[in-house]
Amino acid sequence: MKDTLTQAMAEIDRVLLGKQHATRLAVACILARGHLLIEDLPGMGKTTLSQALAKVMGLSYQRIQFTSDLLPGDILGTSVFDRNTAQFVFHPGPVFAELVLADEINRATPKSQSALLEAMEEGQVTVDGATRPLPDPFFVIATQNPVSQGGTFPLPESQLDRFLMRLSLGYPSSAAEKSLLMGAGRQVRLERVEPVLQRDKLLALQAAVPEITASEAIVDYILRLVNRTRESQVCAWGLSPRASLGLLAAARAWAMLEHRDYVIPEDVQAVLPSVVSHRLRASEDPAGHGGGGLAQWLLNEVEAI
Repeated sequence: MKDTLTQAMAEIDRVLLGKQHATRLAVACILARGHLLIEDLPGMGKTTLSQALAKVMGLSYQRIQFTSDLLPGDILGTSVFDRNTAQFVFHPGPVFAELVLADEINRATPKSQSALLEAMEEGQVTVDGATRPLPDPFFVIATQNPVSQGGTFPLPESQLDRFLMRLSLGYPSSAAEKSLLMGAGRQVRLERVEPVLQRDKLLALQAAVPEITASEAIVDYILRLVNRTRESQVCAWGLSPRASLGLLAAARAWAMLEHRDYVIPEDVQAVLPSVVSHRLRASEDPAGHGGGGLAQWLLNEVEAI
């Protein structure tokens, strides 16, 4: 299983050059049964990462392009009257896939954004009064452009909190970009990606993550981190219990990628910025996006074991 994970990440790295840390975080997010938000400028490889993950893990894939005129029914599906049977027949929307790419999610209105809330939290959707389960595994990757760009609707806190991690890919290194320019394009690289994991293997790995040992000292370390955000005047508000649960799950998944069956403080520190940066705001700028700096402040403030 561990060798399979290493091979899966290597396959993704062949497509998304020079982004090994982001790749590891994305895989850890899937193993922890979380959802991923990627915030970056257009053209940085956000869509490529989602396609590579789906192909490597053998998951069914659907892409939803979020626009200002997108309706909830375009995401969840609709019931259409069938004259032959004189009944309404439900036609599932693109959310009924194992990996869903919500592309440029902040270009849709809050009403359409909220259509994903139940799906991300409970793995089901309710349409026309009927509750329908989603596939298992179910994983959402949402991309968004910086909110300073025109035509965007900032995600509300309730929506942001549904994402286990937020990443930013950033510009590639000169060496990685040269390799991209000199070699095959991303689409050709994607076509060469080989499926490494299958659904059953992925489900087995996800089931094994909660079994990774987290000692009482590790739990106390996470609690100190979370409580520091609640007590300090630096943060506009503290981290929620969902954030602490997510931090522990992500640390366990990171330990699995490191081929360990127990969590160490370095695992918590490796995933903390991506888990808390979108959940924190500075008191002086509660509407801003200073969560990345606050994550580093938090790591500096709280001593490990």
